Amino acid sequence: MKLPLEISSKNVHLSEEMEELIRDKASKLDNIFDQIIGCRIMVDIPHRSQRSGMQYNVRIDITIPGGEIVVKREPDEDLYSAISNSFDVAQRRLKDHAGKQRGEVKFHEEKPVARISKLFPDEGYGFLLTPEGREIYFHENALISGRFKDLEIGTVVSFIEQLGEKGPQASSVSLT
Repeated sequence: MKLPLEISSKNVHLSEEMEELIRDKASKLDNIFDQIIGCRIMVDIPHRSQRSGMQYNVRIDITIPGGEIVVKREPDEDLYSAISNSFDVAQRRLKDHAGKQRGEVKFHEEKPVARISKLFPDEGYGFLLTPEGREIYFHENALISGRFKDLEIGTVVSFIEQLGEKGPQASSVSLT
C-alpha cells in the first residue's frame, strides 16, 4: 500500500487482537493486488436492537488506480466474523479486478434462442423450434421470466438446453 492503513471505530472499542487481525488481513490484500493506494477500515455498532443484540458493521474502502472498491457487509453479531467475512469479500473483488487488468475475463456463453412452436397450456408444456429446425421440449416450470399462460406461439425465448429422459429439453427459459 502506498498510504498507511487507516483503522477507525465508532461506538466500539477494538482490542489489540482485533486491530492485529485487521492489519494481517489488510496485508494479504496487498499480496493479491500490489497496486493498492490506500485502505480504510471502519468498524462500528450502528444501534443496539433488543431482538438481535449488538451488530457489528465493517466497511472497507480500498483505493486503487482509477477507482475504489467498497465492501459493506450485512451486520454480524460476532466481531471476528464480521471482520473476516468483509475481508473475504474484499479479497474476491480484488482478485476479480486484478484478473480484469490482466485481461482474464470470464466468458459467459450466449444462451441460444428459439421460437415457441407448440403450446399445450392445459398440460403445462410446449415445444421450442431452434433456428436449425430442431424441436425442444420445455415444461412450464422451466420458465423463469413471464407467465406460462401468457405465452404465444411464435414468441422468441432464450433457454439452456439439457438432455432429458426423452431427449433434449429446455431449462431456464426466458422471454427475450
